[in-house]
Amino acid sequence: MDSIVQLIATELGRSEAHVAAVIELLDAGNTVPFIARYRKELHGSMDDTALRALEERLAYLRSLEERRGTVKSSIAEQGALTDELAAAVDNAKTLAEVEDLYRPYKPKRRTRATVAKEKGLEPLADAIFAQPRDLPDPHLLAEPYVDAEKGVESVDDALAGAGDIIAERISDDANLRKALRTLYEKKGFVRSAAAREEDSVYRLYYDFVQPVPRMQGHQVLALNRGEKEGFLKVSVTVDRDFALSAVTGAFVKSGTSAADLLRAVCEDAYDRLIEPSLERELRASLTEAASEGAIHMFALNLKPLLMQPPVKGRVTMGLDPGYAHGCKVAVVDGTGKVLDTAVVYPTQGAGRKRQAIDTLKAMVKRHGVAHIAIGNGTASRETEQMTVELIAEVGGGLSYMIVNEAGASVYSASKLAAEEFPDYDVNLRSAVSIARRLQDPLAELVKIDPKAIGVGQYQHDMPQKRLGEALDHVVEDCVNAVGVDLNTASAPLLERVAGLNATTAKNIVAYREETGAFTTRRQLLKVSKLGPKAFEQCAGFLRVPESKNVLDNTAVHPESYAAAEALLELLGYDKSALKHGAPADIAAKLDAFGAEKAAAACGVGVPTLRDIVGELQKPGRDPRDELPPPILRTDVLEMKDLKPGMPLTGTVRNVVDFGVFVDVGVHQDGLVHISQVCDRFIKHPSEVVAVGDIVKVVVLDVDEKKKRISLSMKQAPKA
Repeated sequence: MDSIVQLIATELGRSEAHVAAVIELLDAGNTVPFIARYRKELHGSMDDTALRALEERLAYLRSLEERRGTVKSSIAEQGALTDELAAAVDNAKTLAEVEDLYRPYKPKRRTRATVAKEKGLEPLADAIFAQPRDLPDPHLLAEPYVDAEKGVESVDDALAGAGDIIAERISDDANLRKALRTLYEKKGFVRSAAAREEDSVYRLYYDFVQPVPRMQGHQVLALNRGEKEGFLKVSVTVDRDFALSAVTGAFVKSGTSAADLLRAVCEDAYDRLIEPSLERELRASLTEAASEGAIHMFALNLKPLLMQPPVKGRVTMGLDPGYAHGCKVAVVDGTGKVLDTAVVYPTQGAGRKRQAIDTLKAMVKRHGVAHIAIGNGTASRETEQMTVELIAEVGGGLSYMIVNEAGASVYSASKLAAEEFPDYDVNLRSAVSIARRLQDPLAELVKIDPKAIGVGQYQHDMPQKRLGEALDHVVEDCVNAVGVDLNTASAPLLERVAGLNATTAKNIVAYREETGAFTTRRQLLKVSKLGPKAFEQCAGFLRVPESKNVLDNTAVHPESYAAAEALLELLGYDKSALKHGAPADIAAKLDAFGAEKAAAACGVGVPTLRDIVGELQKPGRDPRDELPPPILRTDVLEMKDLKPGMPLTGTVRNVVDFGVFVDVGVHQDGLVHISQVCDRFIKHPSEVVAVGDIVKVVVLDVDEKKKRISLSMKQAPKA
């Protein structure tokens, strides 16, 4: 059996030395963001995605190893562990294989077989199952086992009981189950039919048949939900005769007196025990794979959403649309501080709409509002139309953007929002959140449970713990990739920094409030409960723009400050020249000097040295600024304005298995079916686009009644 290091190295295509180093770092309590950024020499510069995959695989293999030990101990306690069985358990590659081997020895609930054993019929079952050539007629063998006191009234009763024991043995056979499992996976069919006559969103699945290998994740999840809601009946089938021949071929010896009896037992074992069990297993396996795919897709969508370029430093107005309770308004300054709030009623007649525009116009002029963020929920269309009229009356210098408000109501009613805005109504908090989402999506969205952000499909059907872990990892990786301003970050944002937790994050904020702004990273060591290990993990991801040491405003880790200073001296630069970034020729100078020679002289590896150079060139840089800016609008399109063939530019809002949803500025997102994403064949739209991408599309069809817009990316005019 290969070691865990060897297995992971082979599966991930990495060297054993790098894999072993990562495992050692993880076991020592280091976080993935820290390992990815600051230990590149040890793991060959794996990114956070590769490290997460390694971490997950390591957890599975260790769980498998632990289960192997538990199973062997349990079998040994029963006095049934042989060298051959122990070797088989040790060589099992999956938990399913281990469980198959353990199945005959696993304590069972009371079954027909256990009842037969209690009646003393196991020796009869043993004799029949052995199938020697000279086996007497089974009826003769069964006669001595007839015992009315034990409940065996006749020879037929005895043979039936022996058959139950043999059927359970056949069902528990690991090799047979493995072979039949493979048969189901390769040759099985998933079928569904209507469970009731009424129409529903599941009508596509009222007469559905699909080979198991071709099942798509979204189909599996849709079938599961339809079945749960009582609209569908779902089953997995294979050719019964073919499967049954595999069972009889494995256990029936032709030409013996028990052959006919055992064929009947095999049929009973398959129909009563094996087939239902394997169907459950396969559906569970399909669901697990579909869930993992959906979780992966959710994570894939969440990352670019969190990494959307911020619209920084401008006064922003947030509008949370509504009908009966009006449109909630909040104006925040360039740092997100609330300047003003109001409630207007643009949907309640022309007079109140006029009042709303006048109120907002006054707020725009009073505070110098540059951008308006509009939530995409109820009454968003009417609010957007009012905003366009407002912009026209203001006369320029003002633009707007529709912002995904998913989770805003969850946040505004949370304990965190109450602590942050104790003097504001719940609805006004939501307007503040919408404004801040435009200014800095990452800083605002970290306050919300990632599952509530709504970029994915069937998120409520996922294993919630697994989904939560995966999304939390994405948030953590994004926060640490961007870096966090130590003097302005909220506790929820600080909590996502590697090495910090809810307690240390709150303690940082408390320290800041008591002693004033941080002036160096080293001050972190004075924060309560933030020790050397936590400092090691978090320091490189925290920025202190106010520090006299420019390195405190970069991603250079404090452990590498001496190396950075040595490099500057080596290349002939003065440290004071770095106040606004290193000279442009620093990278060229390093190459001329020799990166390996310089790294050796500075006491670090080449990857770390090149990272240092990159940071020295742009202190305080935000990687999101290098992405295409979001689309800000000054006018509005309506669905009736769209015509087939019309070219548009839009923002990708969601990527799912079957296509891409694009916001083209008409309130209703359009769908680019996977067949219209690009000219080449793709397995998934995520191969081409991500949430937040700005894309060119062309309108294929508009159905105003059903509010559906069909778009194409491959037919759109090229830039």
